[in-house]
Amino acid sequence: MIERKTEIYVDEPAPSGSKSFGLRRSISLPLLLLYGLGTILGAGIYVLVGQVAGLAGHSAPLSFLIAAVVAGITGFSYAELSARYPLSAGEAVYVQEAFGLPFWAVLVGLAVATSGIVSAAAVTKGAVGYMQVFVAIPTPILIIGSLLILGAIAAWGISESLTVAAAFTVIEIGGLMLIIWVGRDAFSASNFHISEFIPSTDSANWQGIIIGAFLAFFAYIGFEDMVNVAEEVKNPQRNLPLAIIFAVSIATVVYLSIAIVAVHLASPDELVATDAPLAFLFQRATGNNPWLISIIGIFAVINGALIQIIMASRMLYGMSRKKWLPAIFGRVHSRTRTPLIATFTIVALVMTFALFVPLVALASVTSFVLLMVFILINLALINIKRRVPAEPGIKVYPLWVPVMGVLSCCALVISQLLPLMI
Repeated sequence: MIERKTEIYVDEPAPSGSKSFGLRRSISLPLLLLYGLGTILGAGIYVLVGQVAGLAGHSAPLSFLIAAVVAGITGFSYAELSARYPLSAGEAVYVQEAFGLPFWAVLVGLAVATSGIVSAAAVTKGAVGYMQVFVAIPTPILIIGSLLILGAIAAWGISESLTVAAAFTVIEIGGLMLIIWVGRDAFSASNFHISEFIPSTDSANWQGIIIGAFLAFFAYIGFEDMVNVAEEVKNPQRNLPLAIIFAVSIATVVYLSIAIVAVHLASPDELVATDAPLAFLFQRATGNNPWLISIIGIFAVINGALIQIIMASRMLYGMSRKKWLPAIFGRVHSRTRTPLIATFTIVALVMTFALFVPLVALASVTSFVLLMVFILINLALINIKRRVPAEPGIKVYPLWVPVMGVLSCCALVISQLLPLMI
């Protein structure tokens, strides 16, 4: 039987060698929600909507809907676990609490950190596509310069860096609303026919839709990042679950709307051919130069990279505090109260991936790694529900939620691997 530990969630001392400075608990519910929305909305839709349309054709909205169901179910599992154990290195802690196996906890923690690194690399490459609308600067220089600036912001301080991220998030939401507005004819009674998004029963059509859903899943990555700043959140047992559920719900509505507008305004071949799909859609809908949406796209995509860097550095920090990684990653600077060594380690790794790995490959690897993590997280909640009753005030969900989480994630992984095995 795994014992339920009573935690007191205050600013705790950091590991030995960190001069006893801990993280600052300063993140409110609105700031946390904007943090989550920033990485969800910026990480995929500004970059990958064209690639998903290239796979799923006019059924691209269906691919986003399938991805939303998979992400949403696991989102509820994260909501319960984050209330039970509001600690940094969230996924690693959940696995340790469920199975009592440090090796698996370390493996999951490193997998989550890896997903953040690869995701940040993917969205940084996506940002370059929007930057090059304005400047003819070589891609490597733009990548290195962008990541050095993001690393400095992440090291500045959690309140400061999340305030910057929140401002970027407001800008990127504005950009998405602008695309929906200029493409609003897609929702008129004469143009919107739901049957157009549902393909025939031909297996080839559905194969493209499912593979598209696998790629679209990348666009939902981000809600799980919120649990890794748990020790910096005010009232985490209440605010973490609420922020996760709100973020996934809002993202789903926005993504479906954007996908419908995209396939209404352009053909899949046109969408897949552009590196800045929302700028292309704006120009197609209005006939105007897309400079405004391109600027917004830069902020949006860079924001996703910033938040992934913060998340991955907190994962290294949290694992160090558990003595699963060297103590150096748990050192917190006395003034910024941020883990500087962990942060700049993550920035260096992101830079390496962004410089040398193609965009779609980065997104696919991120989706695969996180789906495997989500399977373990759902299994962890199943085991915890069997062994450990929730404390009073903790919102719990039915057992079928993590069970369906396991099954839906497995189905999406198998659908991606099956064509390679045939």
